[in-house]
Amino acid sequence: MTGFTRLAWATVAATFVLVVVGVVVRSTGSGLGCPEWPTCHGSWVPPFNDPHAIIEWSHRTTAAIVGFLALGVALAALIGHRGRPSVLWPSVAAFFLVVFQALLGKVTVESDLAGEIVTAHLATAMALLALVLYVALRSGYPAVLARRGSIDRFTALTGVTAGATYLLLLLGSHVTATGTALAFPDWPLMSGTLLPRLTELTAPHAVHRWAAILVGLLVAATALAALRSRRDDRSMVSLAVGAALLYVIQAVIGGLQVFTRLAGWTQVLHLALGAAIWGLLVSLLIVSAYRPRMEARAADEHRPASPQRPSVAGQLQAYVALTKPRIIELLLVTTVPTMVLAQGGLPSVWLMLAVVIGGALAAGGANAINQFVDRDIDDVMRRTRHRPLPRRAVGPRQALIFGVTLSVVAFAWLAVTVNLLSALLASSAIVFYVFVYTIWLKRTTPQNIVIGGAAGCVPVLVAWAAVTGTVGVPALVLFAIVFYWTPPHFWALALRYRGDYAAAGVPMLPVVRGELETARQILLYSVLLVIVSLLLFPAAGMGLIYLVAAIVLGALFLLNAVRLRLALGGGPAAIRLFRYSISYLTLLFGAVALDSIFRLPLR
Repeated sequence: MTGFTRLAWATVAATFVLVVVGVVVRSTGSGLGCPEWPTCHGSWVPPFNDPHAIIEWSHRTTAAIVGFLALGVALAALIGHRGRPSVLWPSVAAFFLVVFQALLGKVTVESDLAGEIVTAHLATAMALLALVLYVALRSGYPAVLARRGSIDRFTALTGVTAGATYLLLLLGSHVTATGTALAFPDWPLMSGTLLPRLTELTAPHAVHRWAAILVGLLVAATALAALRSRRDDRSMVSLAVGAALLYVIQAVIGGLQVFTRLAGWTQVLHLALGAAIWGLLVSLLIVSAYRPRMEARAADEHRPASPQRPSVAGQLQAYVALTKPRIIELLLVTTVPTMVLAQGGLPSVWLMLAVVIGGALAAGGANAINQFVDRDIDDVMRRTRHRPLPRRAVGPRQALIFGVTLSVVAFAWLAVTVNLLSALLASSAIVFYVFVYTIWLKRTTPQNIVIGGAAGCVPVLVAWAAVTGTVGVPALVLFAIVFYWTPPHFWALALRYRGDYAAAGVPMLPVVRGELETARQILLYSVLLVIVSLLLFPAAGMGLIYLVAAIVLGALFLLNAVRLRLALGGGPAAIRLFRYSISYLTLLFGAVALDSIFRLPLR
């Protein structure tokens, strides 16, 4: 069982507990124990001398736990199951269903427990239970299954039984909402007959009992069908027979509700058993639908038959490679000069060291998570096949844990040693790089690097905030310089590896628009880059050193971009521009630092 599947099952268990706690709230009359939402008597902690407030607060706390678990499942699906729509979208839908259920809970309190809203709240909870059950079970099957044929009779019967059970649960909630649970003094008959006279007070209860008889017959038929047609499948037989046995017990508990005049324990047990039966039937339906399709397995991931265990030194090298050290170096090139500019001289060595360490941790964490997400396309592209995950030097789970750990440590380090603003900015860059660029933009639009490149611009904001505690106009100009530098830098490399991106299905600009259009865009962004670099002169009051460097370096950048355009985007011109772009950024920010220390004003 994978970590994702275990998380999904934990969500199933928490959702079931949430349903049971909700019944406790209802049976004890604690629905308004906290008269407002989301606080309880004006506080996040209930008054301990009020049992009703404590019970209602426990229900809300359980709902919050379910919400966090559902969010975890959705995020894990976005990171690790993006290529499996059958797992990804139900996971995301489950989280939004939790949010919707929370809003219904708010409306329930504000409506003074209106019957229709209470029933809708239960309906949403049962739908959520079914959805997370689907995610947990589906994630345990291979990603690729045999094509779906016609639905067999057993699966159809199970579907009808599960649907009828869901309606029965809602009818039971309607009985409670209308206050007709004790409309009849006897059981299983209703005032001594199976066909009582229907009135406004008796109809809801009578319909519920009639529906219970019909559903009971369906559950029994499903159990018999499983014993006949699925007797070789122990799990299906267990689910079907288990549902039938629980249904008998639930029916007896329903009778005890009448005889005990709605004792609290009977109400809780009655609905808890109903939720359990619903869960068993939903599970049976999913297993019945997917088990016959297990012949087709997911494509082999080309793992070596007998992989050798890497040495300790090899593993250390692999973990270092996960951080993409060369990219970290490039990011740090912009950090120290920005601090020097913000300080108007050299900041303290400790502050520079703290920012450099925090920035390296943040960038390394983001890069490790990026490689975890992109491990499928890294295995296809020649340029990235040597990375740790395609080489199986590090496992995917270990890479993800490593990246998340570095990211958390980076935030804590910057918050403690620098300031909270720098820590928040660094964390925002990680979130943007992973979720906006890597997961969303990279595989969906040729503008991926234009928008997603903003994550690489944040280190200058972190550096400026580390010195000043704010984000000033010069920092925003430096941000813009890196922003406009990123597309020509990266597109030049993409031109060289256009075939790789095409094979991996990544819509980089050279793949989608061709080499000529890419070269034209590189020239356009190069012009914008030079213009923005000159804006720093008035924005930060720069001197002669920076002005000369910006003009000379910018002219050389434009010269390389023009040569690439004349070469129609192909050949060595792309690699020359790529290599020069690295030198350009390094030298330009070096000029920022030198100008800040040895300011030579224009005369």
